[in-house]
Amino acid sequence: MEIQILCRKLIIPSAPTPPHLRILKLSPVDQVQYSVKPPFLFYYSADSSSTNSTGSTEKVERRRINRLETSLSETLTRFYPLAGRYMEDGNWVDCNDEGAEFFVAKVKGRLVQVILSRRDEMIDELGHLAGGASTSPVASVQVNMFDCGGVVIGIRVSHRLFDGFSAISFVTSWATASRQGMDEDVVWPTFAMANSILPVPANDLDLPKMRPRPPLMGTDNGVTKRIVFDGAKISALRAISHDPSFPRQPSRVELVTALIWRALMRVSRAKHGGSLRTSSASHAINSRPRIVPPLPPLPLGNLQSRVTTTFMAAADSGGGGGNTEVDDKLPELKDLVGLLMDSITKSKETFVSREDVYPTLLRRKNEIHEAVEKGEVDVFMFASLCRFPIYQVDFGWGKPVWVSRVHAPYEATFLFDAEDGDGIEAWVSFNKRDMPLFLRDTYILAFTSKSNHLMSKI
Repeated sequence: MEIQILCRKLIIPSAPTPPHLRILKLSPVDQVQYSVKPPFLFYYSADSSSTNSTGSTEKVERRRINRLETSLSETLTRFYPLAGRYMEDGNWVDCNDEGAEFFVAKVKGRLVQVILSRRDEMIDELGHLAGGASTSPVASVQVNMFDCGGVVIGIRVSHRLFDGFSAISFVTSWATASRQGMDEDVVWPTFAMANSILPVPANDLDLPKMRPRPPLMGTDNGVTKRIVFDGAKISALRAISHDPSFPRQPSRVELVTALIWRALMRVSRAKHGGSLRTSSASHAINSRPRIVPPLPPLPLGNLQSRVTTTFMAAADSGGGGGNTEVDDKLPELKDLVGLLMDSITKSKETFVSREDVYPTLLRRKNEIHEAVEKGEVDVFMFASLCRFPIYQVDFGWGKPVWVSRVHAPYEATFLFDAEDGDGIEAWVSFNKRDMPLFLRDTYILAFTSKSNHLMSKI
């Protein structure tokens, strides 16, 4: 697959940012995020009807690019920090309207080739230009135009500014502006949450002393693999994980998390001489609905909390002297599902006051950092965008046939809805040396699908 860069420019807001909004001080939670720009890639099939009826492919592409540029400029007026620059020395964003990075690329080949192969290196190429360090444009876009008329839009936003909820809110707003224009009645996002809405303790002693973040994996050490659980496989998984004591049916996310967690435990056991270690599955959750009193509409920034579920290994599971057939046996899948259900249910019933938001979020994040630093417990990170409206992102030529991400530079599992809405795609970033053993797990092999559901849509 050959990619030719046609242009690179900066898209500035359609209206200047007011002077009193020029400086955006990052919150204590923003400041401890990785300086990375997580990617989302949205894949759109060729609109043959518009191509045939309104002119050549080149003219259609030009109109689409113009629409994307204009609507992005309009959207940046409301999401003004994304046109600014991150100042690492002071942990703030200079909302100077220098612009978001915008690439246009021509791809020789057909979109169906990418969809069918879903090869990591091909997917990475569709989003790698829209990268950069933390001091580069905090938002970057790469529009890939295929010979067949298909389009892939890669979007990266700095994690120092936005969590997943915020990034999807931006993409959805931009798509709406492209499809139908800016609606003056739409709710504007709320920035500058620190102090103006969520109090920051005046005394630093009231905030946890943060442990170092776990180191990022280099590209030589890490690898990301995509595994798919279709609706039928998840139904079968739910059947074998059933327990009459469960107060409700486990969700798709709980089931898939339990299966992947168990497979990761198996890898850890093999690495530690057959000894099963205590381990935790830590899920990122959106804390906004659990803050009281309620926040203003569309509050953006990093407001993710963590729900951590721990499986305690047997006390005498120390390898060597233990009976590995008993002490170091992997837990039943339903036991992990039950643990996850219990902790997730409790988290949904727990509310936090505005005054306690930052201390609480930092404390939970610090607990994970400390556990990783000590190395006595395995900590496996998860995040889910299931039920987020990623398949509703329509820029004016239809909804995406697929949404993906690319390699993450840290060990974590990201869960997306599959195209049909019933299944789940899991993007697992893991140590390259250990990934083959993970993929050979019995449950991974039994409950993942290799079928491709996009053939009828391309």
